[in-house]
Amino acid sequence: MQLLNTLYVTTPESYVHLDNETLRVEVEKETRLRVPLHHLSAVVCFGHVSVSLPLMHKLADSGISLVLLDTHGRFKARLEGPVSGNVLLRQAQHRLAGDASFALNVARNCVAGKLRNCRQVLLRGARETKAPEDAAILTRGAADLAAALRALPAAGDADTLRGVEGEAARQYFAALNALIRPSAREHFRMDGRSRRPPRDRINALLSFVYSLLMNDCRSAVEACGLDPQIGFLHVVRPGRAALALDLMEEFRAFADRLVLSLINRGQIGAGDFVEREGGAVLLEGDARKTVLVAYQERKQESLSHPLLSEALPFGLLPHVQGRLLARTLRGDAAEYLPFLVR
Repeated sequence: MQLLNTLYVTTPESYVHLDNETLRVEVEKETRLRVPLHHLSAVVCFGHVSVSLPLMHKLADSGISLVLLDTHGRFKARLEGPVSGNVLLRQAQHRLAGDASFALNVARNCVAGKLRNCRQVLLRGARETKAPEDAAILTRGAADLAAALRALPAAGDADTLRGVEGEAARQYFAALNALIRPSAREHFRMDGRSRRPPRDRINALLSFVYSLLMNDCRSAVEACGLDPQIGFLHVVRPGRAALALDLMEEFRAFADRLVLSLINRGQIGAGDFVEREGGAVLLEGDARKTVLVAYQERKQESLSHPLLSEALPFGLLPHVQGRLLARTLRGDAAEYLPFLVR
């Protein structure tokens, strides 16, 4: 399995078109970038970017997805070629999604993976901080998540499970402020998770990085031949990639760590955001490029996979987990096991 690149086009008024077997990006008729198509797995365009029709056809034929996001990273549309994958696998997915016991078990393991990985973020922070009061907050938050993990087996239906996950998420985000370096807390502080729209700078960063992770998880489940719309934890509704959201849960902690790193290293500052009418806080211009570069670099970092006993780039982990889920749906594995950070 090869980790190919995702090309992010962020410059307003860019024109992206086909040049033989190469993708060319022009701004004001000046060539800014050429990329051989065989190096790409996806092209993601932000805001006012034009894409030529011949390139769209070529991307579809080559199995390279084209994703359109608005200026601030919210999903707008996705173009892909013919649906691939084993129809029998998708039939099994649809059938088992209606099996309450099977669906609950997969959903419970998705939540367990998320809570366990988020707990590791808090424990690591508690070990590394030099401030006793921060260590106490982080240790208490980790204990809350441990309690949530112990409560998961008793969750007898999907709604109860979502309730346990929601309360644990609230406790987790309440502790995240203690992971921000003290000198940055004046400008970077969150009062819980806010999404549509994000109400503070940390939430704006989280939403942006989550949108990148979501796109990668959707690509992964589709590459495995699964239907991204039919999930086990997230409620199925029109236009929602429920299975991609399920898969994303166990990786949210990695996105959180990236956001914290960007803030604590000073790569993203208070001036990189704009506040809109109504209180929405959004990431601005060049700061998006900083985040994208950091995200791509993070995808290249190797992590040890506990089931495979080998190191893999983070960017491949959603694909590996998608394949493990497919094995479970086919009956080749007893249950789906999420990726757990060591």
